[in-house]
Amino acid sequence: MTESQIGTSRRLVDAADSVPLTVSRTALLALVVGFAAIRVADLRIPLRIQAGVYLLGMVAMNLPHGGYEHFENLRRRATTFQGRYVGAYLVGISLFAGLLFVAPVAGLALAVGVAVAKGGFGDVHAMDALYGTDHLRSRPQRWLAAAARGGAVMAVPMVFWPETFYAFSTIMVNIFEPGALAGVAGDLGTRRLLIGAGYGAVLVAHLGLGYRNASHTGSFRADAAETLLLVVYFAVVPVVIAVGLYFPLWYSARQVARTTAVDDAIDPEANAGLLDAFDSSDPKRVALASWGVLVVGSLATFGLAAGLWAVSPRPLGGAGLLVGLVAFWSIFISIIALPHVVVGAWLDRERGIWYVP
Repeated sequence: MTESQIGTSRRLVDAADSVPLTVSRTALLALVVGFAAIRVADLRIPLRIQAGVYLLGMVAMNLPHGGYEHFENLRRRATTFQGRYVGAYLVGISLFAGLLFVAPVAGLALAVGVAVAKGGFGDVHAMDALYGTDHLRSRPQRWLAAAARGGAVMAVPMVFWPETFYAFSTIMVNIFEPGALAGVAGDLGTRRLLIGAGYGAVLVAHLGLGYRNASHTGSFRADAAETLLLVVYFAVVPVVIAVGLYFPLWYSARQVARTTAVDDAIDPEANAGLLDAFDSSDPKRVALASWGVLVVGSLATFGLAAGLWAVSPRPLGGAGLLVGLVAFWSIFISIIALPHVVVGAWLDRERGIWYVP
């Protein structure tokens, strides 16, 4: 987004008519109500059930969207760009994986940052397309909005589910170096207080500045309501389930809505390679290309996962099967998500995975 576009009313689609947007809001609200009732009834959900829900959400429901974002960014781009993009993406994966083997605690911190950045900046760009961001008048204010929304994904569970969050963090680090996190963990209560105070300051600043800059378009009201919904969702829903369902039900759904809103505004580049088949008027060619992308994307993703599993000293981090798989998949998703954000969004100045014209 250019400086001239900051703080403008940019509604490209009527939010009331956006099915994915409505689904994302309704799904999280329903989960909040459901899990609030479970807590009031003093019921406990076994961790293995939570792990199963996470894997259902992150593998079965969300994984296809990750490949879809790459495809959307590479579609209608020149073959030379596609080659540079794939090369830079693979370099990013290699560097992040290497960091985890050399310094797993630093790698874990970077993984948390990736989740915050992806959730936050993805949401801000979705707002650009769906109901506008005229209350975000500067680039620092957009970064603040991204920190408030993306921070809810990690900071809020750290405050409301500290034991579970720390337990899974330990397992994730143990995949590469058992016991490494224990030496730097510090006091859980103090860390919880500091994170809560820091995130609370970010949230208040975001809502306060947004309220001051609000106009008649209603963008601030929508932003504030959604941000607070995210905070309540991650506070009430157990963190393993909350993270596992957030990405397919919120992040992915909203990116589908954004893509639908801006698709007609994207002009194809010359020499688009094999992916130009998706803009063909021949339905057979489109169907064949779709099948090919799905197969290649699935093989590449699970091939990378298998490679990481094979070279990891303890792929399950010393945990049981389901819990260990949650930790392993979380690390793997972080590894492939970092270059997704850096290469696919921040380095691609012309368009990027969160493109809004």
